This record gives sequence, C-alpha cells and structure tokens, in this order.
Amino acid sequence: MKLPIFIADAFTARAFCGNPAAVCLLENELEEDMHQKIAREMNLSETAFIRKLHPTDNFAQSSCFGLRWFTPASEVPLCGHATLASAAVLFYKIKNVNSTLTFVTLSGELRARQAEDGIVLDLPLYPVYPQTAIGNTLVQDICYSPDTRKLLLRLSDTYNRSFLENLKVNMENLLQVENTGKVKGLILTLKGEPGGQSQSFDFYSRYFAPWVGVAEDPVTGSAHAVLSSYWSQQLGKKEMHAFQCSQRGGELGISLRPDGRVDIRGGAAVVLEGTLTA
Repeated sequence: MKLPIFIADAFTARAFCGNPAAVCLLENELEEDMHQKIAREMNLSETAFIRKLHPTDNFAQSSCFGLRWFTPASEVPLCGHATLASAAVLFYKIKNVNSTLTFVTLSGELRARQAEDGIVLDLPLYPVYPQTAIGNTLVQDICYSPDTRKLLLRLSDTYNRSFLENLKVNMENLLQVENTGKVKGLILTLKGEPGGQSQSFDFYSRYFAPWVGVAEDPVTGSAHAVLSSYWSQQLGKKEMHAFQCSQRGGELGISLRPDGRVDIRGGAAVVLEGTLTA
C-alpha cells in the first residue's frame, strides 16, 4: 500500500507555526483499522483522510469529497484545523480547480473556500449553556456545549493573555476529575485586551483534550465553533478576531452568518509531502 501524505500547518501564515495536521489522499477505501494505525504512526493531534465519493472522481477536478479525522487515540466528529489543512493540500498542492470544496463528514457537510488572505471554513455554530459556578475567583463563567461535549471556562477579566499562556494544566488531574464521558474537550478562554502597539484580539483561548488522546491542541477550529457562539453573545459582535495561546499559537478570523453557521478564516502552509508505505 502506498498513500500520498502531507503535513500542513493550519491557522498560520507561515510554516512551523499554527497547528500541524497530517492529510492522506485515499484513491480507494482503507481497511477500517488502518485509519487509526496511520493516525497513531503520524502522532499529530489529528490525521485527516480525504476520500473520493465516486470511483470516477478526481482530486484535482472534483468539488466534493469524504473527510474523516483521527487523533492518535480515536476518531473525532469534527476537526477544524485538519479540515483547513485538507483544503490547503487540495488547493495548493493538488491544484484543485474549484474555488469552493465540500466535505461530507460526521458533522454534516462542511465547506472550504479560497479567499485572498487564506481559506474560509463554513462550520456549524454550536450554542453553549451556563453551568453551575465552582466558587473560584479564577473562573468568571462556565458553559457546556452538548453538541460537541466541550466544557468552556472563561477566566476572570482581571487576568491577561500572559496569565493564560503561562497557566499550567495537569492532564492526569483532568482525566481523574472528569471520567463520565460527558466532556471530551476543555476550553479555557479570556476576554481580549486593547492592542496598544500590538495587534488586538477579541478573545484568547487554549484547548485541552486528553480524553481523546490530545494533551493540548495548538489551534482548534472546532473549539472556535463553540467560542464564536459564546463571545458573540458576550461582546455583541458578529465579526471577531481570535488568538489561541498555545506554544505554537494561531490566529482565526470569525464571521457569524445569518443561517446559524460560522465562517472561520485562517492561513495554511503545506510543510511536508511524501508517500506512506505499508
């Protein structure tokens, strides 16, 4: 078996920043267990598998493909950065002739379109619901997204970006505290600050998902499908600029749409191209 495989850094304008994802192009169906084996071998937060929907489809000509995402531990129902990476491979390396691509996924149809400043993803917008406060001045608000099983903790406005960046999170403690299966990802978020001499952002975040084998995800599109809903209500804005404060870091442009979905914009750079053999 020989598979074309790529690694692309998503939500960044340059290589070696943002969030890397592996992308496999499938000419034919894989044996089911091979998806997980390849994802474990790549050992990135997500490996994406793009497959043809019909035998006559062409990666350079067709506009609709199947798409699945796997962490090293399990399949996940939605991954924004690996979708962006997949679109970047098709647009930039395969030279797909279409301006918009449709991906058929476990989260329904997702679209990626080329823009002057990157690629825009059309993702579901997930509402969040308030949870009981935990009596900690560190946390200003707690919300839960049942659609994505993500828990959102908003840190107090008294803290700044530097505090969020340097905050230590113990993965073993997270797994011990939450073992019911209700939570698959933890979002820590903070209101943005005036830019001053630097670029300003509407909000900051970090994302942790040890429940699916990912300690900290560098830049997370699916988390921003939740964050967009929360911060739009908090700030009264439909257009926002966000930064995920991982060590690699990444910027996301956000536009809430009238149809109840969200456009998430970001750059991507393909940094590796090769062939996987087995």
